[in-house]
Amino acid sequence: MIMSKTICVIGLGYIGLPTASMFATHGYTVRGVDVNEGLLNQVNNGESPIEEPGLNTLVRAAVLSKNLSASTKPSEADAFIICVPTPLNSSTNTSDLDYVRAAAESITPYLKTNSIVVLESTSPPGTIENVLIPILEKSGLRAGTDLFVAHCPERVLPGKILTELVENDRIIGGINENSANRVKELYQSFVSGTIYLTDSTTAEMCKLIENTYRDVNIALANELAIISEKLGISVWEAIELANKHPRVNIHSPGPGVGGHCIPIDPWFIAETAPDDAKLIKLSRRINDRMVEHVFHMLKEMIGVTGIISIFGAAYKGDVDDARESPTLHLAEILCKAGYEIRVCDPHVRRFKYKLYDIDSSIANSDCIILMSDHKEFKSTTSDDIEGMSGKMRRKNLIDTRNCLNHELWKSAGFNVKILGNTKK
Repeated sequence: MIMSKTICVIGLGYIGLPTASMFATHGYTVRGVDVNEGLLNQVNNGESPIEEPGLNTLVRAAVLSKNLSASTKPSEADAFIICVPTPLNSSTNTSDLDYVRAAAESITPYLKTNSIVVLESTSPPGTIENVLIPILEKSGLRAGTDLFVAHCPERVLPGKILTELVENDRIIGGINENSANRVKELYQSFVSGTIYLTDSTTAEMCKLIENTYRDVNIALANELAIISEKLGISVWEAIELANKHPRVNIHSPGPGVGGHCIPIDPWFIAETAPDDAKLIKLSRRINDRMVEHVFHMLKEMIGVTGIISIFGAAYKGDVDDARESPTLHLAEILCKAGYEIRVCDPHVRRFKYKLYDIDSSIANSDCIILMSDHKEFKSTTSDDIEGMSGKMRRKNLIDTRNCLNHELWKSAGFNVKILGNTKK
């Protein structure tokens, strides 16, 4: 029997808003809390500020049912779910837990006996025990006795968030068995995947391991890409053939790693054991240096000056998320080197640099650099390419994702370079 009927979700970003909406459409009364008043207005009007398949419909249904409302302040609830950012301090490569602390402080006045508190935000191992619990216990309630506290890390992929919220297996790390079971009871209301129980520190480590595995694997692919260029072969062909082996699964290379998870989470492990995380730190540096590799490809192709059209600001294809995007770092390098840049992205709405449509981006341009494998770029036809070629000053293309039809571009007179492929 589910005892908790009211939920307060702190943070209405890429994870918090879908989570709040999912609970609201499964019978809970949910208050979402965020500091962004523009976002709150959109949510209360039944609109999603995030581009994600099905999310706008889910938010609208949750609000129309009167089960979801949004505010700048928490309210009394049976359960509190914290979904705030945990950014990386770039100068020290350590976690910034200020948002977690602020969220915990904000809900403490509303805690009562038998309250549930869940941290979904990705955090370094020990955050629940060493950061969250001491703040919650300022309420006079004891964690594990009066309060049920757990870590339940999100494990979803942008573009498939709603499907994966329901279908993916979940890990719940409670500070004791009662906490784990109470939180499991809560999430079973909509999760169809298997729910595994463990302790809070192990759960924190599990999420970091998942993304660190991917980061290390991508670093291997990127290192192989650079070696393959020197060998005059295609790393894409080599990886495809190597992956025919039943026990090999090498990821794809690219211009770097973006998003709020993979470039950040490995540093949270390194933070806890800086002398031991040698492979983890090396992999991070390999992936971060791929943007510089793309920059050197450009210089070899067109020289030290020119107008550059960057296709894609998002960190991956068909999403609007540009957090930690390789394009952001490439743009910084190009501007510092004196190039003029024009970034084009059909999905991203907010970016540090001005966004252009395709025609404005390529006008009098010297090179296109494909950074995001959006479907709009991959579906480019020969007529589209011919039209673009007539507007550019020089016809050069760098494909960092190996996702374009290169023969079409070459037929239109483009000089084409592919990251990880110098095969003739």
